[in-house]
Parts: sequence; structure tokens; C-alpha cells
Amino acid sequence: MTLPRSVAEILRDHVTLEVEGIDRMYLNAVVPILQTEGGIAWFFREVRGYSFASSALMAPMTRGFVDALESFARSNHLDVVTFEKKQRKEDVAAEYLRRFRGEEGLLFVGKAQEKAPVFRTERRKNPHTGASYAWLYRSTAMVNQYYFYAVDRNFGPFFLKFCSYFPYNAKLCINGHEYAKRQLAQRGIKYEALDNGILTCDNPATLQRICDQLSASQIDALLRKWLRRLPHPFTTKDRSRGIRYDVSILQAEFSLTQVLDQPVTGRVFFEEVIRENLDIGRPDQVQLIFDRAIVRKGPRPTPGRFRTRVITEGVYPSLHVDYKATRIKQYHKEGRALRTETTINNTNDFSIGRRLHNLPALREVGFKANRRLLDVQRISHDCSIGERGFHAIQRPRVVDGQRASALRFEAERVQALLHALVLFRLLPHGFSNADLRERLEPLLGRRITPGAVTYDLRRLRLHALIRRIPRTHRYEITTSGLRYALFFTRSYDRLLRPGLSLVLPDSVTTNSPVRTSFRQLETVIASWVEELKLAS
Repeated sequence: MTLPRSVAEILRDHVTLEVEGIDRMYLNAVVPILQTEGGIAWFFREVRGYSFASSALMAPMTRGFVDALESFARSNHLDVVTFEKKQRKEDVAAEYLRRFRGEEGLLFVGKAQEKAPVFRTERRKNPHTGASYAWLYRSTAMVNQYYFYAVDRNFGPFFLKFCSYFPYNAKLCINGHEYAKRQLAQRGIKYEALDNGILTCDNPATLQRICDQLSASQIDALLRKWLRRLPHPFTTKDRSRGIRYDVSILQAEFSLTQVLDQPVTGRVFFEEVIRENLDIGRPDQVQLIFDRAIVRKGPRPTPGRFRTRVITEGVYPSLHVDYKATRIKQYHKEGRALRTETTINNTNDFSIGRRLHNLPALREVGFKANRRLLDVQRISHDCSIGERGFHAIQRPRVVDGQRASALRFEAERVQALLHALVLFRLLPHGFSNADLRERLEPLLGRRITPGAVTYDLRRLRLHALIRRIPRTHRYEITTSGLRYALFFTRSYDRLLRPGLSLVLPDSVTTNSPVRTSFRQLETVIASWVEELKLAS
């Protein structure tokens, strides 16, 4: 068995199945108007017909809803499982799912105490008249949450969780891979499953179409279908007045699964990919940016951490990249597939709304992030610069009568520019003069004017390392520009600078294998020169 020699070769010749789709989604189901004090006051006065609004009116509603939940479980012969603290709910659900034989139905009801937002009432006094009145305010409390674990004919396993306290917010959790498996089975297409994925499929094109067609309307229809079957906290009259659940995205995972033909090849090269990409931009802390400018200093710095971590569980390492509340995770799944997944925990990180109808825009962000990370890894591992290309960038260049100065390999400013370009490769909408200046100043340790950065942008553009995005003042790095940047920065950081520090006489005081070898080489060369002198 011959191992492939590059990441590009693995992705080109050794991937037997590639699937891109939604993985897990965790959704909020709430009645929007009941999320504020004013909306709750309107509900009790205008919908329920009370002359006042108070948490005392919520108690009988809560008792009625809990009784309905418990009665529903008994009448349908469902086990009510009280989850213990730190108990994995997925493990309990997996055991019930293993015993389930139907095409669709409820598995069991789970019950757990969890913190939830609630509304309480306090007595306040009018400062002018002294009269007291009830006032609603937002708070939190530990309340019972009821988990309905079920299997849907089209979506497979999922759960719907209700808070037992007013305003009875709910959460829906689905899995896009389980949806795909159900759709393949309904079409009679044979497949072999991975844990939370597909290993083989007789019709990969249909599988990809199924994943692409999972839409916001289908997810919304799933919620409505099961809300009709389960106990509902609001009456028919309430719903006719607009008291309806609306769906928003709490967390969404977008995955790219590439199944490899040789497990050992994938593991070895995945480890190589991790090693090669620990120092993108800066060796100590990687900032893989998606689509927003990051402000590190000033009165309003960008919140969150921007970093890369490598976590090893057993023999398989995984690469984790953080941007605000968003995570990219890359790992070797079950020793068979390369899984790259972007988890978006806050849609506002990308100026996208939380409502479910924003799912197409969110898909684009997640899938592009996966692809950009793979592009950088492919080029960084396979980067090579020919002699002609190396000398071309080292010399001045004239393009359409415009002269660009050389980008000297050893120049501190050039190295800083190329470090920044590696980072900017991950920006979907390019970078600006201000973005580049913000990166260069900490690298060079001094202030830089916008005019100086304009000069740098011009010579980078004329050397074809970057190109201007049409009708904007933003730029993006070219494929050849990324190769130059990776080759120059890694050669300098990994070979030239550490190598010279080991062999120069006054650099270090301790011996090292490299320093010892150079001394031996110097001794042999000196002896050989003396022999030549004597011979002549």
C-alpha cells in the first residue's frame, strides 16, 4: 500500500464519498409577544380578559399544563424518566431508540430541573399617591423541563422540550444526517451509516440533493405537526388571537464529511494537516476570521476569543478554531472520514437574524467556512515555489506602466505583510486598508499611516499576490499569493531564523545536535583545506 504524498492528492484521489449538509440544529420555539412584561400584560388583559396582570394568574395555567403533560404520558404508556444530575440524556435516548421498532412515535418523556427565564410579580408604590400596584419583572428560576423524545417518519429521532412555567418556551433539536438517512430509506437507496453520518451510498448525487433540500419550511412543519399531537399550554382561543410559537435558531452545525478509502492514510495526513496549520498568521494564536472585522484595542473591542486548539481524545487529535461564539471543529471521524464542521451559536456574529427563515444565509456562512479552511490546509501542505517565481517576486516589476518595488524575502515589512495575507485568506469578503494596518502594527511594533499601507497594497496587487474586489475598496489574496505567503513565512520562521540561531557562534551558549554537526563540518572543511595547501 502506497501512502499519498499530499493533502491535495488525498482530497482528489482518495475520497470515496463527500457530503455537505446540516448536522445538528437546536431551535428556540417561543411566543414572541410573551417575552416582555408589556406583552404579558396585554395577554392577560386583552386575550384572557382580566383587569390586571400578575404572576398569580400564571400558576393555574402552569398546574393545568403540567397535569396535561403527566396525563398524556400515562395514557400513552410512556415512561417518565427523571434525569439525574450530569447524566447524559443522549445515552438514555439511545437505549430507548435501540428498542423502538415503529416507523414513527414517541419514545419516552424526560424530566429535568433546569434554569429558565420566568416572570414574577412584585408590589410597588406610586410615589405620588402612595397606592400599591403589581409590577411584572423578568427573573430566572430552576423549573421542570419536559423532554419528549420521538421518532418522526421524515426526520428520524428528535426531541421537543417544554418549560413547565409561563411563558412555556420550548426547544426543538433535530439532526440533518438522520433526516438524510430517512429520506434515503424511503427512496429505497442503500447506504451504510456512520455514527451521525453516511459512510457509503449507492447514489451520492441523490444524497447531496436530499441534504441541500432540508429547508426552514420543512423544519417549521415538523414543529407544527408535533405541537398538534402533544399537550399545548395555550387554548384554541389563545392561538386564534395570535399566541403561536415562532422558531429561531439557537445553534446550527454545518458539516462537510469526506470519507477516505484508507483509514491509516487519513489519520497520518490529518495529523500532518494539524501540524502545518498551527501557525497560520501568528504561531502563538491563530485568528481565523469569517466575515467581520475584529477590533482588539480601543473602547469597544470585539468580544470573544480568537484562537486555535488541538485536543487529543485517545489516538485521534482534533483541530478547534474559535471566532466569537462560533467554532470550527475538524477531526478524523471513526477512523474513516475527515469531518469539518462549523457550529454557529450566535447568528449575530455574522449580522444575520435568528429567525428560521434566515437559514439559507446561515448555511452559506457555515459551508464556506468549512471549504476555506480546507483550501488553506491544502495549499499550506502542498506549497511549492519554483526558482523563477521566487526571483520574480524578489525583483521590481512593471505592469501596464506601473512600477512595483521588490518584495524582498528578508525584509521585516515584507514578512509582516505576508503573515497578514495568510490570515486574510479566510475572509469571505476580503480585507481593507484598515484591516491590513491593524494587523501590521503589532507585527512591526510601530504605528503605520494609511498612505504607507496603500503603497503596500499597490505593490502586492502588481505582484499578483492580491486582487481588488470589483466595485469595492477591499482586496482578496490570490491562490499564488497564498502560496508565496506560506512559503516565505514558513521558510523564514521555521528554517532561517531558528537555524541561524543554532549555528552562529554568539547566538547560543549551549550545544545542540545542529550546532555540533556544524562544528564537525567546519572541522572537516578546515582539515581538507589544509591538506590542499600542503599538496600544492
